[in-house]
Amino acid sequence: MDLTFAAADAPAIPLHVIEQDSLEGWLADQPDRVATWVRGAGFTAALGTTLLVPDSKGGLDMALAGYGDTGARARGRFHLATAAMQLPEGAYAFHGLDPARAGEESLGWLLAQYGFDRYREQKPALARLVPPEGVDPARLQAIAAGEALTRDLINTPASDMGPADLEGACATLASAHGASIDVIRGDALLEQNFPMIHTVGRAAAQAPRLIDMRWGDTGPALTLVGKGVCFDTGGLNLKPGASMGLMKKDMGGAATVLGLAQMIMALALPIRLRVLVPAVENAVAGNAFRPGDILTARNGKTVEINNTDAEGRLVLADALAYAAEDSPDLLISMATLTGAARVAVGPDLSPYFTDDASLVAALEAAAVQVADPVWRMPFHTPYETMIEPGIADLDNAPKGGFAGAITAALFLRRFAGRARYAHFDIYGWNPEPKPARPKGGVGMGARALLQALPKALKL
Repeated sequence: MDLTFAAADAPAIPLHVIEQDSLEGWLADQPDRVATWVRGAGFTAALGTTLLVPDSKGGLDMALAGYGDTGARARGRFHLATAAMQLPEGAYAFHGLDPARAGEESLGWLLAQYGFDRYREQKPALARLVPPEGVDPARLQAIAAGEALTRDLINTPASDMGPADLEGACATLASAHGASIDVIRGDALLEQNFPMIHTVGRAAAQAPRLIDMRWGDTGPALTLVGKGVCFDTGGLNLKPGASMGLMKKDMGGAATVLGLAQMIMALALPIRLRVLVPAVENAVAGNAFRPGDILTARNGKTVEINNTDAEGRLVLADALAYAAEDSPDLLISMATLTGAARVAVGPDLSPYFTDDASLVAALEAAAVQVADPVWRMPFHTPYETMIEPGIADLDNAPKGGFAGAITAALFLRRFAGRARYAHFDIYGWNPEPKPARPKGGVGMGARALLQALPKALKL
């Protein structure tokens, strides 16, 4: 797939972006033949509609894209991506689009070109966009490429995206951008004190591993930690079939931090980037870990296992403790961690937890700017008692069901040391097709973070 713009000097078909209440005014400025054609076609400029307008010789003179009204647009994003899918092959240029929306709509147009074609040929959008004035084409193309990587990784089933395959994807990314990569596999995890990563992944055919990628040698240090559970059966607390169906996406946190890493490296941000991915499969076998087991994490804290299906926080805990030893300027974890987060905010929003006010300010502003919505959730310290079982330092699955996303985040905070820390509990999946976001794997929070980094790290 080609997630790029048409050449800036390409001959372009005008694509007039028209709001409903501006249609009559726009028609009044057009030749009679255009106004007659548009009215005869019943075009109302409703959001998501398009119309081709012929010239006097039967060729294509222009295209129209309905842009609805403010209320309709508030119910979604990337609205002109619909036009990208509907228009015939050719290069198009926006006319009449508010420059403040050019970045979002241009990115949406690029993302509309995405299709997961590893197993079946997908029909790509053939309409290409000439980048509007005022947008940075290279930046938007780098963002689109990072998002495509995230989607591809999530969409690939565990038969082709196990821990070894995820390691391979990391190695390919590192090679493309001159990053270094180090991998600790199998029993070496025990020798190097990553006991919980080993425990969660030891029952699988592919050995568990910790992938450590580093890039950049100047600037502030940013460490991204992504949950890489390539498939989650639930372990001995086996999931029902309906709950297991989407578990190829349980490495969505890893996929998202890798997509963000690609954006950062492609744009050559002046930072020292580190990406840690604990890659495991939570499988069932005679050596699987059990409910009631007590594990000792890398940082010495003990954890009582009350549900083997709460495994993501275990592998993240060892990785976070390792990351904290390096004292990064900013530490971020991303994971498809809890169903409670989905109940709280649904599939579109990226809930995140942090106590850092400057990061909150940067992130909230950035999310609006790049149409990547986030929602702050509380590290509510009084709930700490809910993750303290009594016979160990921590409980991996508090009983009762209350505040599940918060207690999971509090669990992770115990391993982040003194670093400025934020945790994202994302879904990583688009359940219904929407403009620029087909059904399937999707990045969440990465674009907002990318936009926020200059302020958050004082670049």
